[in-house]
Amino acid sequence: MTASSLQLYSFFVSSSAHTVRIALNLKGLDYEYKSVNLFKSEQGRPEYLKINPLGYVPALKDGDFVLADSFAITMYLEEKYPEFPLLPRDLKKKALNYQVINVITSSTQPLIRIPILSYIRRNRGLDEMISWAHEHYGKGYAALEILLKDHAGKYATGDEICLADVFLEPILTASQSYKIDMSKYPLLSRLSKAYKQVPAFIKAMPENQPDFYIGRSRI
Repeated sequence: MTASSLQLYSFFVSSSAHTVRIALNLKGLDYEYKSVNLFKSEQGRPEYLKINPLGYVPALKDGDFVLADSFAITMYLEEKYPEFPLLPRDLKKKALNYQVINVITSSTQPLIRIPILSYIRRNRGLDEMISWAHEHYGKGYAALEILLKDHAGKYATGDEICLADVFLEPILTASQSYKIDMSKYPLLSRLSKAYKQVPAFIKAMPENQPDFYIGRSRI
């Protein structure tokens, strides 16, 4: 499907932007990639703050409509482009997807954002930053492992890809830089391997983005 009016403000290393890239790919939507380099603090430039006053990525422009926040964007895409639905019709399974998303977006991602990790590294050192990342990734992963154990099939909430998977894969990818011991989370490890076989997920990976570069400093 062609939707040439779509512009995604993204950065390859942002797990939130990664989420939106997956959703766009699953729905077969074409979009223009607009890089916002977080390592160079481009998110704080006046021209970008006009797009997203919080100074975060992602942001999506659909013609003259601008929307920020990965959850808001994915729900907008779900409503506007119902092809390849990302939410199940079953009420309980839909609620489970929302719960998984909340664990990620409200309880895990806010604590491991680049500004927070950078602040810890500057003020407490690299070891403290890594310990912080391990603690908060681990807390979220432990909760997700328990939450999904009675519901997962091939993917997080069954045998079909749903919105929970769209949010889960990016955070699993992001945590690899911190060498999290994933043997503690066998279900999440299995899901991570399954995602690596899905073309829409592969296309959205950080290393497949136009602003990806080698030899970078993550923080």
